Amino acid sequence: MTKKQSYGLIVAAVIFVVVGVISVLTNTLSSSITKKQDSNKSEFGTFMDQLSGGSDIALADMPTNKDFVAIVPIEGTIQESSGTQGLAQTGGGYNHDLLMKYVDKLIDNKNNKAIVLRLDTPGGAVYQADELYLKLMEYKEKTGRPIYAYMESMCCSGGVYLASSADEQYANRNTTTGSIGVIISGYDMSELYKKLGIKEQNIVSAKNKDMGSSGKPMTAEQKAIYQALVDEAYEQFVGIVAEARNMSVEDVKKLADGRIYTASQAVDNGLIDGIKTSDEFDAYIKEVTGVSEFYRPSDEASYLSKLFGSAKDLKPKSEAEILVDLVDRFGSGVPMYYARPFGE
Repeated sequence: MTKKQSYGLIVAAVIFVVVGVISVLTNTLSSSITKKQDSNKSEFGTFMDQLSGGSDIALADMPTNKDFVAIVPIEGTIQESSGTQGLAQTGGGYNHDLLMKYVDKLIDNKNNKAIVLRLDTPGGAVYQADELYLKLMEYKEKTGRPIYAYMESMCCSGGVYLASSADEQYANRNTTTGSIGVIISGYDMSELYKKLGIKEQNIVSAKNKDMGSSGKPMTAEQKAIYQALVDEAYEQFVGIVAEARNMSVEDVKKLADGRIYTASQAVDNGLIDGIKTSDEFDAYIKEVTGVSEFYRPSDEASYLSKLFGSAKDLKPKSEAEILVDLVDRFGSGVPMYYARPFGE
């Protein structure tokens, strides 16, 4: 072995020993830090939670030593949660996961005496609307406490579905409600693809695997498949409204052709209990519950989500991005309890 080779072996051995020592020290330090964090979260960790907006932060100020009525805001399109945000941000945000956790916390809070649903929504996805409806019904079953619904500017389709969990339903005189029904939206862009020289190619296991694709016209069989989904969700919707309003399914179906109603029409048709201003409704709730304290979680998003959201809004969208957003919003192929606002 040459002198050069000997030096090389010595250097390699020294590096091996140093790396091993560093590894042991790192693991020991990491384990110590982890245990410390598990037992007592650091101030820095709490600060980062506030920055990122953990769900518990939004509900941290819920009363625990005095009776209160909980305001549950249902604002914007009812849909799957996306990103970190408050329960109801300016512009109509909707955070499904946080609302579900909110109702769970209310179930366990002995000082809560009732829930008020404040609804301003065109509706939304069947799955999320039904999941929150079932959670609200669980609240009533486990606690025996009442739920009241107040419809604001718009309470349509999925909003009506959620309002059906309430013992009493009221609306502002200018409320738009109704639109009891189900829709699955999609786009047939096959002709546009032809003009652009685009041809969609899918390798499928069976003929209906790519049904609903925007690049191919839908067959009669595929339309029938989707119609069956819509019909089943519609029957579920009608049944829930019928039970909530003490009406027959047949009578509800006469009203449930997708049309919208004014507040006075909704009263005449038995869909709501009455018309009140917001102040009149609040006074009524205080009277019937005997509780004067209302609790509504903060509408504020986290610091980081607001910062990134503002930065995102500054960037203008291209025509292609706008088209993709439109398809994602209305052409997802997902059953929706949704009222499409006129002109949208």
